[in-house]
Amino acid sequence: MTELTPAARTRLFWACFIALVTTAFAFMLRVQLMGTWEADFALDKTQVGTIFGAGFWPFGVSIVLFSLVLDRIGYGHAMVFAFLCFVSFALLSIFATGFSMLYWASILGGLGAGTVEAVINPLIADIYKDNKTKWLNILHAGWPGGLVVTGIVVLGIGDAMSWKWQIALILIPACIFGVMMLGMKFPVSSRVLAGVSYRDMLAQVGWGGAFIVTLMIVMELTTNVLGIESLQNIWAQVGIAAAIAAIFGMFITDTGGDGLEGAIRSFGRPMYIFLLLIMLALATTELGTDAWVKDLLKPALNSAMGIDSGWVLVYTAAIMMVLRFSCGPLIGAIKPLGVLAASAAVVTVGIWWLAILADDLAVGAMVILLAATIYGIGQTFFWPTTLGFVSEQFPRGGAMTLNLIAGVGMLGVGVLGNPWLGNVQDTRVVEALQAGNPTIAAEYITPEKPSLFGSYASLTPEAATAPPEHAEYIAQAQRAGKADALAAVSILPIFMLVSYLVLIAYYRSRGGYKPVDLAKATGQSG
Repeated sequence: MTELTPAARTRLFWACFIALVTTAFAFMLRVQLMGTWEADFALDKTQVGTIFGAGFWPFGVSIVLFSLVLDRIGYGHAMVFAFLCFVSFALLSIFATGFSMLYWASILGGLGAGTVEAVINPLIADIYKDNKTKWLNILHAGWPGGLVVTGIVVLGIGDAMSWKWQIALILIPACIFGVMMLGMKFPVSSRVLAGVSYRDMLAQVGWGGAFIVTLMIVMELTTNVLGIESLQNIWAQVGIAAAIAAIFGMFITDTGGDGLEGAIRSFGRPMYIFLLLIMLALATTELGTDAWVKDLLKPALNSAMGIDSGWVLVYTAAIMMVLRFSCGPLIGAIKPLGVLAASAAVVTVGIWWLAILADDLAVGAMVILLAATIYGIGQTFFWPTTLGFVSEQFPRGGAMTLNLIAGVGMLGVGVLGNPWLGNVQDTRVVEALQAGNPTIAAEYITPEKPSLFGSYASLTPEAATAPPEHAEYIAQAQRAGKADALAAVSILPIFMLVSYLVLIAYYRSRGGYKPVDLAKATGQSG
């Protein structure tokens, strides 16, 4: 590895940190402006979910693509692309006239965020290779740090500044990290220095991993981007993904093995494939819930405290930021898998409690604060500790295994998680209104529309301006639907908890958890 001076290492770390802050700006701005866009552009909940999803799945696409070519094009060129994406995101959002432009603006923001992550994760894992999990947690304090700063500024400004000027705030951190990256010298990756071949790097992912990520990309492209009706059937999408994965598998198959032996060998590391599946649940639990919690808790917080529900995100983000900066002792004591298992248990309690409070207008402020605290603590270590675990156990995969785990998470929450949460809300609100007052329901419910999760109906835009005698029934149905949507998320961390306990038992059977030393690795790290 190219030796960095202490000053250069510090500058590189903080440039990466500010770049991650920029991605948080893009996310938090969309969260805070969700209600404004919904009202200004007459969007339904599923359309809002699709816009948010468009900020996530391009992240997965860009992080995968840049992981494939990062060693060849260089970190600097990748960061220039990220900077341009963030600028374009701001401009397209500012001049948006409806759903379509907001959707494409979110895509550009997602591409920029994915490119940032593709660069910063392997960089920090390489320059702090003796303590990867700790420093990746500290690096990813930049995410909640950005949420806190953006939330305070936007919520503090309130209606005093147009939402278009609020979007322009993202240009501040984008320009800072852009300037800091100028003239930066970057290290050579540990994988390259260790002599691990490009094909061997891809083999850690295998055709199993390629199938998972390709399927979600195909689902999004054929359904929302290209709108190819003949390919919107799930079996057609599976077929396309399987064909691409098969080609990938043939490319990475060791020339010394063919037939069934070669196919098995090219499947990828079984544990890594398992982690990809866990990541689908993890990303929706963390990012999907964050994207909706402001809207879900709005009635309860207005009733109990008279404040904007966006302050809940600011508060939980502040918890995350502080805990990630001080994660070292915890990780050293119970190891990454212990941290992940404990986090899954705590966040399950937090999400379930918040779901109950979302439909309770009589709840006290301290109860909401306590539930939010548990939720914030529970989700704190998920993302960076997973990255640390992967970097320690699959070093032969270099940037590919490290970044693909994050990419699959973003694809999962973008293609499946956020649209699913929006669909659950629309469906449950309609069901609640139909059960409570069928006459009012008939007046304010749209005809059924297609989606990835089947046909659904939603409230019409006129429901937002319904007369008082109707508005009460509509508000009750909305609270019930939002609470059901949040409660549905709790099944995901339960699955994660069981999965982490299985992995802990596996490592105990092998003498305990130990990071893999790439210099001594034999290819049996997974």
